[in-house]
Amino acid sequence: MSAENFLEVKNLSVAFETERGLSRAVDDISFVIPRGKCVGIVGESGCGKSVTAMSLVRLLPQPHSKIVSGSILLDGEEVTTMSHHRLRELRGGRVGFIFQEPMSALNPVHTIGDQIAETLMLHREMTAEAAWVEAINLLSRVKIPSPELCANQYPGSLSGGMRQRVVIAMALACRPELIIADEPTTALDVTVQQQILALLRELHEDLGASSLLITHDLGVIAQHCDRVLVMYAGRIVESATVEELFANPVHAYTKALLASIPRRHHVRKTLLPSIPGHVASIRHQVQGCRFCQRMGIPTDQLTERPPMVEISPGHRVEACPRCSGVAATQSAP
Repeated sequence: MSAENFLEVKNLSVAFETERGLSRAVDDISFVIPRGKCVGIVGESGCGKSVTAMSLVRLLPQPHSKIVSGSILLDGEEVTTMSHHRLRELRGGRVGFIFQEPMSALNPVHTIGDQIAETLMLHREMTAEAAWVEAINLLSRVKIPSPELCANQYPGSLSGGMRQRVVIAMALACRPELIIADEPTTALDVTVQQQILALLRELHEDLGASSLLITHDLGVIAQHCDRVLVMYAGRIVESATVEELFANPVHAYTKALLASIPRRHHVRKTLLPSIPGHVASIRHQVQGCRFCQRMGIPTDQLTERPPMVEISPGHRVEACPRCSGVAATQSAP
């Protein structure tokens, strides 16, 4: 493992048990998260982003899910073979997880303060009194007004934006070295979204932690990430620095995502460009290029998976001649 990377994922495949056997939701992906950097994963719903994030700390439901192959190295430790005791230490300790839906991440019958204090007592071995004081400090840090009052409230009495701040406070309670944020602004209005994202960026910089940001919004990626992974149908089809990807997108799916972003020059009250079709279900995905499958290319022509090739330093793309115009034998100059 490279010393400059906090997380290295190599050839990871994750599958779910179905009535027809194992179906792969994540199919042989590789990426790294450098220390102190923010990496974003972008793609439509159903592309495998959340499954990837949950796999990193083995949070997927058992026994219905399975890591079929691959390696997940977290600061040199192999997560795929880690004991359950060590995993419990990792989750909420070195790794903070911000879930997509805050209401499902919070227990509705316990107060906010008790839930944060429990994390502190478990991972930082604080007394109940010290944990309560620290819970209030954390609520203040995520800019919740009247944190003492909030600590005594139940999740159901808070707005969506406030609940998301509470989840962020819980994720940061143990000063994690890696923050995984799975669509942290889902179902929030635009103003609150910007507040939450600004808060995450500020906390990321303060802690000096590595971050993985899952989103379907390339605008969010542009504002907050150093590198971006474009994911489609369980595979990474393009990866690059944010600047390179926006300046020189190569894969047809990446270009289609960028084209769908609203821009000032668009004529008012006209339809935005959209991607025809939909992501194939995991039971019907082909072995070859899956974006070609969406575009109507006959499946008997999609039997070989295009390899990932490096077209410039740090810029990799799935070498499908139809979707990227890149030959499988091409490599970085």
